[in-house]
Amino acid sequence: MSKEHIKVGLLGLGVIGSQVAKVLIDKEKELCRQAGTPITLHKIKVLPADLDKPMARALPPGLLTIDNDSFFEDSSINIIIELIGGEEPAYSYIQQALEKGKHVVTANKEVIAKHGPELIEVAQRRGTGLYYEASVGGGIPLVAVLEHELKANYIKSIHAVINGTTNYILTRMSKDGIDFDSALKQAQELGYAEANPANDIEGIDAAYKLAIMSTLAFQSYVRPGDVYHEGISRLEARDFKYARELGYALKLLAIARQCDSTIEARVHPALIKDDAPLASINGVFNAISIEGDLVGRVIMSGKGAGPLPTSSAVIADVLRAARNIESGTACRIELFNTCKTIQKINEITTRYYMRLTILDSSGVLASIARVLGEHSISISSVIQKETDTLSRTAEIVIMTHPALGYSVASALNDLGRLEVVKEVNNVIRVEEQ
Repeated sequence: MSKEHIKVGLLGLGVIGSQVAKVLIDKEKELCRQAGTPITLHKIKVLPADLDKPMARALPPGLLTIDNDSFFEDSSINIIIELIGGEEPAYSYIQQALEKGKHVVTANKEVIAKHGPELIEVAQRRGTGLYYEASVGGGIPLVAVLEHELKANYIKSIHAVINGTTNYILTRMSKDGIDFDSALKQAQELGYAEANPANDIEGIDAAYKLAIMSTLAFQSYVRPGDVYHEGISRLEARDFKYARELGYALKLLAIARQCDSTIEARVHPALIKDDAPLASINGVFNAISIEGDLVGRVIMSGKGAGPLPTSSAVIADVLRAARNIESGTACRIELFNTCKTIQKINEITTRYYMRLTILDSSGVLASIARVLGEHSISISSVIQKETDTLSRTAEIVIMTHPALGYSVASALNDLGRLEVVKEVNNVIRVEEQ
């Protein structure tokens, strides 16, 4: 075994940070054996409020510090693990660590999605490494697969269920027939959803992850702002019921494709055939389907979040960094400065599910068909689902053939002006894998 002694500094002692600290301490001998060099947790930077946490009190004396300078100026620290989350101060801390020539391991999807290229540039200049496997898919090794194992492929597309919180909520709505608010409350009570769940339920978290995966897969920088995102709060229990009757499942999908110099990247609810691989991914599980020109379709699934899966990815990156330090090998990180054309959401052609409340009278369907036809939207099927005799209204579900997004947006605007259309209740894209 090498005499090089790798010392690790940890930023953050939250749920994930505490688990990573526990693994580094409890499995120190095994990790040293795997790395081929001694690895020890040397220092943990915490907030003053963290000192009273049970995990903090259980740690060996002298391991914790609340002082930034004593942490970042410690020249004996080789690897810094950032697990505080959010954009700031995490971004500044990572940049500072890299500038000081330290290897950085992070699970921070927001920072990598927004600032990955500039941080990679710092790492290249300083001859150090930036490792971020845990930023996408938790314990599912997506970054390594896209960076290395599938490198020989031209990646055609990515389809992913990549947010465990929303997948749990949609699973409960589908299986139990409950409404969105009830399913969200369940997720919060079980600790799957934050008190403020906006990043998850609005598709922002999935958009960060898709930006990272798209950048790696298509070798062109895809910014978070390039990724269209739409949340799940408009979905109702009846959408799941009708989708099931039509032979579909309803998921929050992260979708990316490339064709020549054009990329599409979008996150939104979508109907997928109930026999599609991603349709059976339920609860807090994640799954990713990647299609390459040589390998065909590769599907990976597992727990995408939580302390155990995330710590698995973090510790794997620590071992990778330790081996590179011990062997004197530079960490090769590709920097993708090229930017392909990103398609706007309304430039994309897909099929659509439309649920409308209409007057229950003759000639209404003809009026709706006329409006859709004027916008070159062809109807695949129309099903009347519910009738209210008191209000003399009915609910219908329309499935379209593939239609351009701009055409659908214009048609919906015109449908809203028809006196016979009382409400456009929901419009959901249909994704054919």
